[in-house]
Amino acid sequence: MTLHHELLGKAIEALRARTFFAAYPEHPAPAIYGETADADGQAKFKATLGKRFTELKQTGETAWAGQEESPYLQQPLNISYPVFTTEVLISKSKTAFNEWRKTPKDDRASILLESLERIKKRFFEIAYATMHTTGQGYMMAFQASGPHAADRALEAIAAGYEELSRIPGAALWDKPMGKFTIQLNKEWRAVPKGISVVIGCSTFPTWNSVTGIYGSLITGNPVIVKPHPGAILPIAIFVAEIQNVLAEHKLDPNTCQLAVDTFDNMITKELAEHEAVKLIDFTGNSAFGSYLEALPGKIVFTEKTGVNSVILDSAEDIDKVAANLAFSVNLYSSQMCTAPQNFFIPESGIKTPTGVVTFDQFAEKFVANINSLVDNPKAGPFVLGAVQNKKTCERVEAAENLQGKVWLKSRTFENPMFKQARVATPVVVEVDSSKKEIFSKELFGPIALLIKTKSTNESIALAQELASKHGAISCGAYTTDSVVREKIADEMALAATPVSFNLTGSIYMNQNAAFSDFHVTGGNPSGNASFTNAEYVTKRFTWVGHREPVKA
Repeated sequence: MTLHHELLGKAIEALRARTFFAAYPEHPAPAIYGETADADGQAKFKATLGKRFTELKQTGETAWAGQEESPYLQQPLNISYPVFTTEVLISKSKTAFNEWRKTPKDDRASILLESLERIKKRFFEIAYATMHTTGQGYMMAFQASGPHAADRALEAIAAGYEELSRIPGAALWDKPMGKFTIQLNKEWRAVPKGISVVIGCSTFPTWNSVTGIYGSLITGNPVIVKPHPGAILPIAIFVAEIQNVLAEHKLDPNTCQLAVDTFDNMITKELAEHEAVKLIDFTGNSAFGSYLEALPGKIVFTEKTGVNSVILDSAEDIDKVAANLAFSVNLYSSQMCTAPQNFFIPESGIKTPTGVVTFDQFAEKFVANINSLVDNPKAGPFVLGAVQNKKTCERVEAAENLQGKVWLKSRTFENPMFKQARVATPVVVEVDSSKKEIFSKELFGPIALLIKTKSTNESIALAQELASKHGAISCGAYTTDSVVREKIADEMALAATPVSFNLTGSIYMNQNAAFSDFHVTGGNPSGNASFTNAEYVTKRFTWVGHREPVKA
């Protein structure tokens, strides 16, 4: 079976070169996806509402349930999914394991690549499902849950396939011993670790889950996908298509199962603690992530919370900097693990070719750019999207009572397409650098803290300290001084935090590209794993060698 292996080869090349590669076009253009693709996807999504999701090839459910709510409509989707006991899920995974682990890696790769081709045909349906579970704007929902997620899945397949190909299946071992030689036939087997559980999050239900799903599947492990109860449908479509392709190839569809639960009866701990579960992937809060990391006998891959910083020292064009950063905090209302929170600005101001821009002047420019985007009816509602969780709105309101000058209060606005959308614009608060207790934790949502420091050196020291102690997934920095740039790069590298330098225009520190950017490094408290380095896939299997003398 060699289906799509040309694509796999290109993906492996891109993984090695780290240059731009995208197998799935990110623009929802009719010329690419078809004239009616958008309308068809929206219609299919709407047809799913209020019904049972019957696409899965799983049997033995005990009930049907679903609690998803649209942040745009603030109404339940009323989609119900089959609910299975932990023992049923585990039992079916065990059965599927023995067949899947013996399926050759080339066949596994072909099946998984084919599933992505099927999913490609449903990108628009997935986009609307993502909008109405996460609150992402249409364009982000299409790109992040569709093409970008598929690229990340392809990246995981490529990484796993390459590591599985690194060692030959067999070799003749011939050792000279003077007048005679010792000859052994040796063979090596990549033995999968066992049942994998992938625990999804509410804000990026596919992008953050597919790497674990496909990383485990390509290395021969069966997967149980446990989505967040508030965002099931997007990843349910992925699982359904994986099951379809498995069944078509006469393989057990329970190799990849969906494990739906509800807020009042969650099975995450029960699954994670089960002795048969060997691998766990998790995206979410640090407390639960740390609990998972401490479970004995498990290999755990986590992406947890972090405190992301921006270091402002000097800039060629401060207006472009302010515009770029304002867009970053507005994008999906800062409900991204890579969104900036702490903006470190020296009390002496930011150096530019036309003079120093004071702290207050930058704050004014920053606020003006936030307001300009929010008040743009053709851009604001679609960039900010809606707020997924009511608690995020409460957090934003509470931020206005932090110790410091409030430069900008959060407000609501009317989304022209969804009058009931739950929205919150960014709040901007000035904080003194001595108030570490305020800015040394993640304040998830559209909350920007402008922190006045004594110098750029203090800014760097604080950003590094926060990343080292509390974790950071991204960092932004603006400087025209090569010495300062190197210091920032070096210090933040020691804190295992990637830095985006001097970004302006239409590229933002929030964004990570498959095949090029490592998402999370695994080197600070924001998470112990990275999309997608070699360790991310090699820990999912073990090399075992056998040997036997050559017969005379």
